[in-house]
Amino acid sequence: MAETVVKERKILVAVDGGEESMYALSWCLGNLVSESSRDALVLLYAKPIRSAYTSLDSTGYLFSSDVVATMERCNNEMADCVMAKATKICQDFGEVEVETRVENGDARDVICRVAQKLVPDVLVMGSHGYGPIKRAFLGSVSNHCAQNVKCPVLIVKRPKSSKNN
Repeated sequence: MAETVVKERKILVAVDGGEESMYALSWCLGNLVSESSRDALVLLYAKPIRSAYTSLDSTGYLFSSDVVATMERCNNEMADCVMAKATKICQDFGEVEVETRVENGDARDVICRVAQKLVPDVLVMGSHGYGPIKRAFLGSVSNHCAQNVKCPVLIVKRPKSSKNN
């Protein structure tokens, strides 16, 4: 009897705490990860860099070092919260190998850099589903990554009916 070769895949999933990225993670677990595989999920969160917090507010006053430290602490807590939520979704799914990564920088750059470094079999991302005008002003992280990474990119759009749940 022939042995079945179980392929190990590395699946990079970008998460940001939003409903769209958590839906994409759940969709990935339910549709890409199979029980007979040894897939490894890498959950990636891009934490805005500290320099993004200018020491001047809109009125030109300097923020104290306490305020900047508080913003950094909140940023770290947000990363911890997002990763805890994503890890819980994976645990609820069942046996799946999960690695978490928190990287500093703009989400577009971080996702592309990590995808280039890890060379995953697929990059999974959620989509906000913005129209052309919003996308023109706000940009699209998923579109940027789809054009700039060398691995296949799966952009998961949440059905409209799920938005009300």
